Amino acid sequence: MEGYKHGAYVREVGSGVAAPVANETGLHVVFGTAPIHMAEEPEKAVNRLVVAGTYEEAVSQLGYSEDYERYTLCQVMDAYFRLFTVGPVVFCNVLDPAKHRKENEEKEYPVVGGQATLDLPGVLPGSLGVKCGSGDTELVRDVDYVTEFDGSGKLVLTFLPSGKGASESAVRVTSVSVDPEAVTEADVIGGVDVESGKETGLELVRRVYPRCGRFPGFIMAPGWSQKRNVAAVMAAKCKEINGVFRCECLADIDTEEVRKYTECARWKEENGYLSESMIVLWPMALAEGKRFYYSAVYGAMTAQADADNGSVPSFSPSNKGLRIDGAVLADGTDVDLDQPEANALNGQGIVTILNNGGLRSWGNNTAAYPHVKELKDRWINCRRAFSWWGNDFIVTCRDRVDDPANYRLIESLVDAENIRGNSYVQQGKFAGIRMEYHKEENEVEDLLEGRILVRQYLAPYTPAEYILNILSFDPALLENALGGGN
Repeated sequence: MEGYKHGAYVREVGSGVAAPVANETGLHVVFGTAPIHMAEEPEKAVNRLVVAGTYEEAVSQLGYSEDYERYTLCQVMDAYFRLFTVGPVVFCNVLDPAKHRKENEEKEYPVVGGQATLDLPGVLPGSLGVKCGSGDTELVRDVDYVTEFDGSGKLVLTFLPSGKGASESAVRVTSVSVDPEAVTEADVIGGVDVESGKETGLELVRRVYPRCGRFPGFIMAPGWSQKRNVAAVMAAKCKEINGVFRCECLADIDTEEVRKYTECARWKEENGYLSESMIVLWPMALAEGKRFYYSAVYGAMTAQADADNGSVPSFSPSNKGLRIDGAVLADGTDVDLDQPEANALNGQGIVTILNNGGLRSWGNNTAAYPHVKELKDRWINCRRAFSWWGNDFIVTCRDRVDDPANYRLIESLVDAENIRGNSYVQQGKFAGIRMEYHKEENEVEDLLEGRILVRQYLAPYTPAEYILNILSFDPALLENALGGGN
């Protein structure tokens, strides 16, 4: 706990990360692994929803490493807070030091300039056993030495002048490291412990609203969503959240298995990536020399686009700039699609990356397409708009629940929704919204049981995906220009 403060204070932050724009649509909830050995309180960052509105908040609670394959949540921090400067994001780290760990053998390190640098990855500072190189005297952390991670993620021990190790030329160190490679699909999927009732992994989606007071908008797991079991659970968790809410999920196609665009549709079908709640993405993205799973960048781009639209997810996130340097496979091979190739992917319900006056997202269809052509389930923006509007109605209407079921309640509910809908129509965010109450659909028996039925009609604009201009040669124009018409 911070001590009592009195006076003027200054806090410095780096110039590399701008203050993020707030996206007030549904929360983007991300599951994966983080370098929690670098966090301020590692024990509080395991299977717990961590809400971060800025890069600094995310790093202090979860740590940061540019090893995105081992620590998959870090690419999301980079994409949201650096590439697109948008937040907040809800992170859930499933890397558990109690489970995913390895014991490091005792090793001697030289002390140079009062410091010793450990060359082992993922060392937990609280696990250190440090002895003087010349004897068996145990040194005490924060008494004889302090620890800090350097820019490359190595743990540095700095020996205090007043401590026992100040005059030593070497120390012997035992330690424990986190082992992200020991994390499995089952850890990401999670579940409920029968004895303790503790929820882990994707099971924690149901805790987003109770914990944060806001419903989910996206479920993501970059680095894991290309695994069919994880993707299937993500899609299942999108529906009936807390029994009432709904959202969408982002799923990557495995670019180690799928190296050509012509292989994507078969992989998607065979692995069952067919839900209307799922947005399927291929390939990966490259930015500042780092490879990102496309879902991390697409999620950040969509959050920025929503924020620019007044935090209303009614417009298509297709043909939006991605702020990246290239499209690649997992091994770094460049992917340069032309428009017909990108369109072929779109026709199979796959969103891709196209250089169209800059690298842009390209695709409007959910994973359910082409099998499902229902408008609200086919178009990404329509599916997202329906989920968001339904969620927002539940939250907006909650104060009316348990009021007297009289006509005044019904009239106020319908009027309020129509006023709210008209405001969005006037802003150009929807083509039309209206709510109706029909007496014939509300039998006396239902009203006596406390049940009221209303109908609401919602029409987001479908994307202008195909614009055709028919060009013809008109000889009369040429004749007029040459004076033939005089």
